Order: sequence, then C-alpha cells, then structure tokens
Amino acid sequence: MTKIAMIGVGLMGHGIAKNIITKGRELHFLDQIGNQPTEDLVTLGAKPWHNAAEMAAICDVLILCVTGTPQVEDVLVGTGATLAALRPGSIVVDCSTAIPSSTRALAEKVQEKGCQLVDAAMTRTPKEAEEGRLNLLVGGEPKTVEQLRPLLECFAENIFVAGGVGSGHQLKLIHNIVSLGTVTLIAEVAACAIGDGMDVNAMVDCLHKGGAGGAALDRVAPYILEENSDLLRFTIQNAYKDAGYYNQMATELGAARLMADAVQKTLGTLVERGEGTAFMPEQVKLLQNKP
Repeated sequence: MTKIAMIGVGLMGHGIAKNIITKGRELHFLDQIGNQPTEDLVTLGAKPWHNAAEMAAICDVLILCVTGTPQVEDVLVGTGATLAALRPGSIVVDCSTAIPSSTRALAEKVQEKGCQLVDAAMTRTPKEAEEGRLNLLVGGEPKTVEQLRPLLECFAENIFVAGGVGSGHQLKLIHNIVSLGTVTLIAEVAACAIGDGMDVNAMVDCLHKGGAGGAALDRVAPYILEENSDLLRFTIQNAYKDAGYYNQMATELGAARLMADAVQKTLGTLVERGEGTAFMPEQVKLLQNKP
C-alpha cells in the first residue's frame, strides 16, 4: 500500500494528509473547494489531482474525509465515480461521519468491485489531527483492518476496532451524541447562570470538581469564562447533522432517543436562526437569547 489518495483535505483532513506524507507515504489528493491551503503538502511532495476518478484509478488506498453520508455516496457512486475507477484489491477508508446503514450498503458495492471498505471515523480536533494524534473508531474485516494499521498509525494515537463494517460509524455517532449533547447541556445551564448574574468562575470550578467534570466542560469552560472557542472548533450545523444521523440510526434500530431528540431540537433551532456556522461553545451566548 504505497500510493495513498485523499478526498477531503479540510480542517481534519489536512492533518491526516500531512502526517501521511511526512511519515514516508506517497500522497495524492483531490484539489477542490473546501480544502485547507495545500501548498505545504505540495512542497512535501504530494500530488494534486483535478479528477477524482482518475486519481482513484492509481491508488492502493482511497481515504475519504468529507462532510457526511450524501458526500460519501456522491464521491463513490455519484458524480465522483471513484468506485468504478478503483483497481481490484484497493481499500476505501471512510474517515467521515456517516449513517452506518449507508456505510454497509456501500461496502457491499465496494466488495463487488473486488475491493474493501473500512470505516475509520475520527474524534478529537484539528489540533490533534495536525499532531497525528487522532482517535479512530474503526469497523471492517479484521484482516483488512490489520493490513491498514500501519497507515492508520501515521495519524492516530488510539485505534478502537468496534467490529464489522459500519460499527466504526456507529461508535462515532454514539460518541458524538454523548459528547456534543453534553456540550449543549453545559452551554444551556451556563446561559441560565449568566442570565441570573451568577459568578461563572465559581460555577465552572464547582462543575470541574464535581460530577460534571470532563472533556466537554474543559472545552466549553474557556468560552464561559473568556469567550474563547478555540478548544472546540466544531460548528453547530455539523453537530446538528451528527445528532440527526444518530437519531436516524436509533430509529432504524428501534432504540429510545428522547434525550437525543432534545439535543437535535436545540441545535436545529440555532441553525434555523442562522447561527449554524458558530462553534459549539458559542451556544453559551446564543442560548441567552431566547428563540
């Protein structure tokens, strides 16, 4: 697996790409709107392409790091036409956040082509992506996952193999509804406290030293105290999309989703107000203004 191709060199994908090429792999990427600046990658030896299918035809591994299920489907079997171009034996690695049922359906089409699909959803932030310290939530055939492991370790600190194809995306949706739901709850109670004039330093200190302490609070607290959202540069509209994916998955499985519905409704209200491009910690201020 010497030739690695990437579609999606955005906030997360750029770090993945940089680590792949600096750790000795041959990197190709699709030059498209939505990428972060890629001059540094080209300087390191990466080759830009303007046609996804032509690029896919020469690769051993095709990594997708796009927004969600519609984009993954479009890249593989829609306008991107990359599945038809893949050589037998190639591997597709989907690092996007996607609906597991779609992932499994696409995996069947990929297998019919004589290739394999592994879902390797990401957690953590662009900072860890640049540092090569992402968490990867992986689903796929065990043999294929082990074949990919040296490549994945180029940009991941922790690799959690959740099961067969689709289970990595399932675990990502579970992770995100818990983590982003917690962020939303903290933002909502912080908005309430600020509206009543509470000393927010005391509130944050109390939460840190009690049962509410954890990563979600660590990433929201700087905004509560200083309006600094740098520790969670994840947009409200992306979180709304992920909550919707979780609820679709839960519906398909016949699972309870009352709490997840509430999270999606809160995020959806902000998106409808035109606040979707704000980062998640900014809910602290946005929720002070009643919808």
